Amino acid sequence: MSGLKTALLLGGLSGLLIIAGGAMGGRGGLMIAFVLAIVLNVGSYWFSDKVVLRMYKAQPVGPEHPLHQMTERLARRADLPMPKVYIIPDASPNAFATGRNPEHAAVAATEGILHLLPGPELEGVIAHELAHVKHRDILISTIAATIAATITMVASMARFGAIFGGYGGRDGENGGGNIIGLLAMTILAPLAAVVIQMAISRQREFAADRGGAQIAGSPVGLANALRRIDAAVRRVPMDANPATAHMFIMQPFAGRGLSKLFSTHPPTEERVRALGL
Repeated sequence: MSGLKTALLLGGLSGLLIIAGGAMGGRGGLMIAFVLAIVLNVGSYWFSDKVVLRMYKAQPVGPEHPLHQMTERLARRADLPMPKVYIIPDASPNAFATGRNPEHAAVAATEGILHLLPGPELEGVIAHELAHVKHRDILISTIAATIAATITMVASMARFGAIFGGYGGRDGENGGGNIIGLLAMTILAPLAAVVIQMAISRQREFAADRGGAQIAGSPVGLANALRRIDAAVRRVPMDANPATAHMFIMQPFAGRGLSKLFSTHPPTEERVRALGL
């Protein structure tokens, strides 16, 4: 069901791209924006592991470390290649997975989460991250980001053309027609794209929770971990880049009270209920 919802949301995002692109930028503007978005996001997808791990000063750990041993055991259970394992020097409890595919994956956990969670709960968290790897959620989020970025670029080009003159509507037709409608579209289309992109992120979190519970063998550890991390993140938020917020098991700055509509993660209690607890 989650996969179907994600497919429908991606379809909606694609439909919005076609409608907004045709209305605001015509074929030429749409193609330019699409190519630029692909270049930017494919680069991000291909090098995401190196960039994000460096951003958070993540340090690799080897087979002698308990986190590596736990990850190896769970990766075998999930029938996944062994990912690289990193520890982030940050007191806020959190974790994420990255990498362009299961063969080039990495799992990272903060020092804060290692100190906060007992073994069964930490297993639930690592299993959740391995489920993201198994579901290829980095690829899904990159596709969504590419489409959303294209819509935003097309809107920016159309807004620039409308403000400074010379915009002629779709492929030059209706020269200067409904300028108010055009400007409204340039604001509403990117907003709608972000809302759909965030909804896709939330669906992937629900799916990773279910997959993580299956890998761990029980939903109890993950459910308890989610509650404990949620409370701790409110006390000790992470100084995280908003562009990477969707990667973490818990939105790293939950204490800022962001609107549910624009949140990258579902509310914790909804996640726990979805796990059947």
